Amino acid sequence: MRNKGSKAGKTKVLVVTADAAFEEQMRSTFAAAAQIELAVLQGTLAATEAKVQDEDVTVIVIDLDTQHDDEMAALTRLMGRTNGWPPVVVVTPIFDKDTARQMLQMRVADFLVKPVQAVELVRTCARVVQTPAAPEQTEAEIFTYLPAVGGAGVTTLAIQTALLLLRNNGSKTRPATCIVDLDFQHGACADYLDLEPRLELKEIESRPERLDRQLLEVMTAYHSSGLAVIAAPNRPAEMRSFDPDMVTRLLDLVSSHFNYVVIDMPRTWFSWTDSVLLGSNRLYIVSELTVPGLKHAKQLVSAIGERLGDAQRPQVIINRFEQRMFGAGLRKSDVEQALGKDFVAAIPNNYALVREAIDRGVPLDEVKAGNKITVELKRLIAPPPEKAAGKDAAQKKPVLSWARAG
Repeated sequence: MRNKGSKAGKTKVLVVTADAAFEEQMRSTFAAAAQIELAVLQGTLAATEAKVQDEDVTVIVIDLDTQHDDEMAALTRLMGRTNGWPPVVVVTPIFDKDTARQMLQMRVADFLVKPVQAVELVRTCARVVQTPAAPEQTEAEIFTYLPAVGGAGVTTLAIQTALLLLRNNGSKTRPATCIVDLDFQHGACADYLDLEPRLELKEIESRPERLDRQLLEVMTAYHSSGLAVIAAPNRPAEMRSFDPDMVTRLLDLVSSHFNYVVIDMPRTWFSWTDSVLLGSNRLYIVSELTVPGLKHAKQLVSAIGERLGDAQRPQVIINRFEQRMFGAGLRKSDVEQALGKDFVAAIPNNYALVREAIDRGVPLDEVKAGNKITVELKRLIAPPPEKAAGKDAAQKKPVLSWARAG
């Protein structure tokens, strides 16, 4: 048990209630425990909010009528002031899913519904003040896809990469793979997977620190394959740039919670783009087999090099590639000449296959096993063991957490 809020080995429980019967129950419940020091504030939370002092308190129990807006507003302010400690247990007269969602978003430690059994309340208070085990501090491997031109097929490649990584994941200790759609204006990841986007940006925009694992879970959708999807509802008529702290906080949490993270980036450069690119383990620029497409890809590689230096060198993928032996048009040799060492893969063109997979919201392999697109993506994301153990491993770095110091 954490020592903060305890004196001489005692646990101090502060109860806020306007219900005389509930107050009597609390006094009876904790009276028998010599190690418990009970303090009671008589009145509603809205009326007694200023008297709630948390310096010497181990846990706060609040008898709250969630149907009153002033009570919910007072709880919101209290949770912001305490910032997670001491833990708060809310006791409510009724329960509904909207209230539960609000409690999770406020980071309330737990909530119970009246009538509350004495043993249940004691166990709840004991549980919420226990120091949680330190989480595994390994970072995810982050694959980021950035378009060089519009309509290059970034979302398709990002989703298929995520599904392949999901299958390859060997860890059972935490969720395997997550795809994050950072195109807040025109993102299509949720649509491609036939899911409802659940990331509510308005709820975390003003206070990014509110976003924790509980809230992240509320805002994560899951595909039938098990793939986690973090995507916001489209706002095609709104061109907005969000605070870099919000995006960094989101990706920090995701990278500490999953083994693999795939990021679908917008083409527009925002104030947070540098941080995302620098935090990526593998950065791919996706373009098409056209002269403008190759030019834009080359320009983007140069621009990233100028902004980020040697810290992050992107590689270029040419999507929907069709090999031509004869006749007019660009060939693979033209791509290699134009992009040099930055060219990493040519993804074959199979429009019918991709369209069916998108319409059904399934992996390409489920439509056609062993297809050439999947084979090439597997080669791309799974380098030879000697390379993975060499240069790439040496360059592995803590992901995204450094960004706040920049």
